[in-house]
Amino acid sequence: QVQLVESGGGSVQPGGSLRLSCTASGSIFSASAMGWFRQAPGKQRELVATIGTGGITNYADSVKGRFTISRDNAKNTVYLQMNGLKPEDTAVYYCRCWRTYDYWGQGTQVTVSS
Repeated sequence: QVQLVESGGGSVQPGGSLRLSCTASGSIFSASAMGWFRQAPGKQRELVATIGTGGITNYADSVKGRFTISRDNAKNTVYLQMNGLKPEDTAVYYCRCWRTYDYWGQGTQVTVSS
């Protein structure tokens, strides 16, 4: 069983920055695709960014140019650097790890408000 532990959420004013981290237990991290998803109140969960085992990244149009996903296989950790935050970025952010398996973290709240 793999556990994903997210951290780094919080409250920030519009235009601010946050960095989310997600650390995976076990030995599957380097062989897994990793991603960040988010769910705002009353909305469906949506993709934010993903990163493959070779480092290829993919972003939702709404965050391109503002968010950066990266991974450190030595630390079993994936990051999401979020700059230029907007109120519409407010959501619970979830980390995901998948290949032939599919694991999710418990989520971390990000609130952008003045």
